[in-house]
Amino acid sequence: MKRTSDRVSVIACPFCDLLQRTHYIPPGYFVKCCRCGAVLYKRKPNSINRTLALVIAGIILYIPANIYPIMTFEYLGQSQTNTIWSGVKELCASGMFPIAILVFCASIAIPLLKLIGLAYLCISLKWGWMRRNRTQLYQVIDVIGRWAMLDVFLLSIMVAIVKLGQIATVIPGPGSLAFASVVVLTLFAASCFDPRLIWQPSGEIK
Repeated sequence: MKRTSDRVSVIACPFCDLLQRTHYIPPGYFVKCCRCGAVLYKRKPNSINRTLALVIAGIILYIPANIYPIMTFEYLGQSQTNTIWSGVKELCASGMFPIAILVFCASIAIPLLKLIGLAYLCISLKWGWMRRNRTQLYQVIDVIGRWAMLDVFLLSIMVAIVKLGQIATVIPGPGSLAFASVVVLTLFAASCFDPRLIWQPSGEIK
């Protein structure tokens, strides 16, 4: 049998994706990538705990993001506050159904589904069943998650454009800060999650 110190494993660099061989790494030690100098690790440290912590924080902020107004529109001295849901209803009432569907998906459905999906991935790792389905779920989360920033970009563009002095102006509301925080937390949660854990035996997951 080979000694523990003689074990050789292949690790991919998390930054430059270079595959390189390394010997057994004792606890408390680390190795660096020979090309970019990044720290190498077989599994992201505390991946499940960090992902769950960010998901819980995102769920907590998801509530005020949908309750508080996301913007205040002032026109000729009159102001009107809108939440995400009220904005979707006004778009539907105006007949702009494609835009309403886009705002609903990007601002309400995608962030919530992404949080639920990441929580499900973390909790279900202890069982080890339906690994292929969980891999597909992670791929979907990784692809659609970036579109949740669409509403924040739209609001920032409106604030920059609609600046007509006393005639009209758009002021971001407290809901926009909470919503942007939810989006950022979901992005960090997805980056903290290690998809290699999906195919690792459940007894070896810590």
